[in-house]
This record gives sequence, structure tokens and C-alpha cells, in this order.
Amino acid sequence: MIVCGDDALAERLAAELHSVYRETVTVVVPSSRAGDGAPSGSAGRAATALLGRIQAVMSRPSRASGEGTQEPRVLEAPQPDEATLIEAGVRGAAALALVYDDDETNIHAALAARRLNPRLRLVIRLYNRKLGQHLEELLDQAAAVAAPGLDPTALDTSTTVLSDADTAAPALAATAVAGTSKVVQADGLLLRAVERTPPGRGQVADPGLCTLALLSATTNDPAGDEGSDDSGQGQGPLLLPDDRMVAAATGRGTIALEAVSHAAPAVPPGRLAGRGLPFGSLFSPRLRWSLAGLATCVLGLAVANWLTAPRTHPLHAGYLTLLDLFAIDDPALGEATSRQILQLLAGLAGLLLLPVLFAAVLEALGTFRNSAALRRPPRGLSGHVVLLGLGKIGTRVLARLRELGIPVVCVEEDPEARGIPLARRLRVPTVIGDVTDEGVLESAKIHRAHALLALTSSDTTNLEAALYARSVKPDLRVAMRLYDDAFATAVYRTLRAAHPQALTRSRSVSTLAAPAFAGAMMGRQVLGAIPVERRVLLFAALNVAGHPQLEGRTVAESFRAGAWRVLALDTTAPDERLPDLASAPAGDGDERPTGLTWDLHPGYVLQPQDRVVLAATRQGLADLLRRHHRVHAHGPEA
Repeated sequence: MIVCGDDALAERLAAELHSVYRETVTVVVPSSRAGDGAPSGSAGRAATALLGRIQAVMSRPSRASGEGTQEPRVLEAPQPDEATLIEAGVRGAAALALVYDDDETNIHAALAARRLNPRLRLVIRLYNRKLGQHLEELLDQAAAVAAPGLDPTALDTSTTVLSDADTAAPALAATAVAGTSKVVQADGLLLRAVERTPPGRGQVADPGLCTLALLSATTNDPAGDEGSDDSGQGQGPLLLPDDRMVAAATGRGTIALEAVSHAAPAVPPGRLAGRGLPFGSLFSPRLRWSLAGLATCVLGLAVANWLTAPRTHPLHAGYLTLLDLFAIDDPALGEATSRQILQLLAGLAGLLLLPVLFAAVLEALGTFRNSAALRRPPRGLSGHVVLLGLGKIGTRVLARLRELGIPVVCVEEDPEARGIPLARRLRVPTVIGDVTDEGVLESAKIHRAHALLALTSSDTTNLEAALYARSVKPDLRVAMRLYDDAFATAVYRTLRAAHPQALTRSRSVSTLAAPAFAGAMMGRQVLGAIPVERRVLLFAALNVAGHPQLEGRTVAESFRAGAWRVLALDTTAPDERLPDLASAPAGDGDERPTGLTWDLHPGYVLQPQDRVVLAATRQGLADLLRRHHRVHAHGPEA
């Protein structure tokens, strides 16, 4: 396995492959030496720090000791060009992960790697989802042309494009808001897991389709050990428990798979707000009442004209009234007194109409101008989430929070940040300013907020914002994005001691995203991940053939508590299956169903031609894929 990257995700992914999946890993990192093409200054210091962390992680004893796994190799190179990939052994590698922070670097390296090894399994980190879909199709097509004898099942997973922001956003959003549903959504496939409180005495918990996890007893306890990604040794959550574990775990909340459906990608609320404004937002209530009063006055004058001239048609009476209103009719000389009085009243109404129309035009122009600007937090806002940082991660979390209907106030220092256009389109209140400056958090109504979600790229900025927010509101729920595990543990314990009644949580984006990237490198379709406190539950699609833990066993026999559980069966014929369960069927009139059956009988025997959707822990999925790899490499006897 080859991992190429320049940030924390490369480190976490390499450690995941080496320690959990027990694979031989080569890591390519930016050069830490100054020279031609090598990073220097702050970039050089960052590269040196990354290299040191990776070497420290790789030097730790692996659980794979004694199993023939080679020690990891670290290769320094300015860029992942063709020569670097050849030196890393791409021609004989099973999989390559390109997880640089720059999309263009990953694309160039992916094109070169596909040309050097058409059978190589590629996992690419891209933020642009639409570009990722096109790149997947292009690289898969290139693999099929260059290697016509490639196994179709291997071709289905030859290229996988993932986004760490998309993978981590649901977990970060759920951390900030208690009681939200945890969703795995990949185009048409939607899995919804709901956190449920412990049942009362004499009540029976509804397991839904199945119970995915038992939460720790300290989930909502500020002193709980699950506060940071690497804190404490207390009793954590139980993933994929069996019926006996569920029955014995009294007083503990659960995460149940409640609903499975196929739906189009969700459109964030207010997405079309920037394309058309409702009438009520154009004009103020006072102006609308003025227009309504004038319209009533004109209608009354038209009716009076019709009643005073019995032989006049109602439409003609209305026409005369409008002519009088706009002062373009001849004076009613020599006509009846009633007609002359009505003409004078219509003229007066016309004089009143002119300033109202002028005010309406000015107000509408001001409304359109303000719609292009960022909203300020309303005066009476309360119970909202204050989101710090609108970079790659913050933008995805903002979209997720708005999909859940949660009020948000954003704080961003850079007015040209990536998430500013999204905040403007969704009409989300946004404060532009440095969160460490005095008065910025007050402008975001932090004293009336429900939670603070600090997602800037600086650990110290997130910590400073959390400390200041706690000084304003001691019981505020705080979730911070922190990279360093030791630092996160120290921060968590200190804040817990200083504010024992407030919930504090820390999360690392790379820790949340690494399991999905590692699973994709092993050649399976990882549909997504659901965070369970500090752990992650993966959803993957596997072909039963080649997995002795599944093949020939019933659904009940294949279940391994704490490791994996079969959730669904694809009953479609093998030659008619969708190649990728994580993508929706094409909208070209093809209404062929996917054939997924979720309510499986425990006695159903899994056949080699079956494809299943299962939930698995990181170690459980690693065990399944590692055994599958050995069977294919050495034969069934292995």
C-alpha cells in the first residue's frame, strides 16, 4: 500500500493500514530539506514535523508482529511525480492513496499512476464532488482499456474518490447538537441511525431494524471519558452488540438503524432563496399597508363612478377612475357635480400614490442590495450553534446543520473564505472578524447560544475561542477541532475540571476520515461512516465470494458481535446489479430497482454470488478484508 500526502490524513491513514489492516505501507511525504523544489520556511517546518510524526507512528510495535508484515517505509519527495511513484513501487503496489490537500496535485498523480499500473486501486482525496465523479469514470475507463482482462469486480472498485470533509461533517455536526440523527448518504443510498434515550422502567426499547451500538453510560455526562479522541480509559460504547448485550445493558442509550430509503441528494433549506425573493421580503409591513389602502381607495372611487353614472359599464367606470388617478383625462367641466367631486378625489389619490410608489422602488432596490450581503445575527436569536471557520470542513458542516434545520451563526475572518458564498445563499447570519478579537463572539450572540463548534485550522485559535466563550457562558456546550491527541486530552481534562457541569468534546477530522479511506484502499465499497462517540462504525458493500466468514453461513451465523453484521442483501441478478451502490441510478428513464432487501431472515444462507451491505467496526472490516486478501493471494488453504 502506498500513501502520498502532506497533512495529518496521510499520517492517520498510514497508521490505520499498518496497525489495523496489517499491510505493508510506503508513505510519500514532502521533502523536509531545503533545495530546488523542496519546501522551505513554514512549509519546510510543517513537512519536517509531519515526517517526524509519521516516523514515530511507524516505529511503534504493530499488532502484526510475527505475521510477515514488513516494516513501513517513508519516502521524501517534493512532488508525487512519475519518478517518485516508480521509486515508491507503484508498478507492483495493490493500492495507492493520494491525500494531498491540493486537488490538482492529486489529479496529476492519479493520471500518472493509472498510466504506470492499470490494475492499481486508486483512492483519491478531492473536495470537488462533481469533478470527483467525472475523474472516477475517466480513470475506470482508462483501466478497462489498458487492462482488458481485469476482473469486473476489481474494476468496480479500481477508483474511489472521497472527501475528508464529507466524511467528517456528520460527526462534527452531531457532536455540537445532542439528539440529532446520524446519516450516511451517498447519492441515492440513505442510511439513518437515530440515538435513543434509555427506556424507562417497564418499557421496552424499539430496536428498529437493528441495534447498531450501545452508548456509554457517560454520553451526556460532562465528566465522561469520551470527550476527546484519546482520553480516558472508562467504559466506552459497544458497537454491534448482540441481543444478550442489549438486554443486559440497562440505563444505556442506543443507536438504532431506524430507516433505510433511497432519496435524491438533499437540497439545503433556502438554496433557492438567492434566485427569487418573496413579495413579503421586498416591502416592509408599513409600505404594504399603504399600498393596500390606496388600492382600496381606487376601488371605492371606481364603484362610486359606476353608481353615479347608471348607463356606464363597470369596466368603463374603472377606466375613467384610472385616467383621473394619473391626471391624463379631460376635466369634467359641465358634467354632474358627483362626477367632478370624484375626479378631484381621484386626483388627490394620485398625488398620494406617487410617493408610495417611489418608496416602494427604493425599498425594493435596498432589499436586493442587502440580499447580496451577509446577514447580521437577529436581536432575539437564541439556542443556536456558533460555527467558527468556513473553510473546507466548516462549509460542509454548515450545510449539514442547515439540512437538519438547526439555526447557525458563522464567524469567519476571511471575507473571501470558501464557505462565504454558501452562507450568503442560505441566508445564514455571519460575522466577519477575528474570533480572538474582543466583541466578535458577542456579535454572534454567544451568551445565548446552545453550542460552540470551533473548526478553524488552528488548534490555539479554537482553544482561545472556547476559553473565552466559557468565560461568557460557563455551561456552553463546546466541540473543538484539535489535531494533536495529547493536546486534545489535556485540554479536555482541564476544561472538564474547570467547568464540571459543561459538556466539552474534541474531534479530529483526520481521525474520523481515515477509516473510510483505509477501507476503500482494501478494495471494498465503503458507503460511509457513522460516529459513535469516539469510535466509528463503517458501512460497506461486499461480495460474499472469497469470505469464509460469510460464504455458506446463515445471516445469524455470520454475525460477529463487536465486529460486523449483515444488514441487507442485493437480490438483483449479478449481471444486472448497479456497479456502485453508493451512486444513484441514472436519471435517463431507467427505473431498474437496486434490489436491496433490508429485512433479512436470520436463517438465509449466504451464497457466493450474493452481495451484502454490512456494518462493521474498523477492526472487524480489517479482519474480513485481510482474510479475503490472503485467500485470493495464496489459495483457499491459506
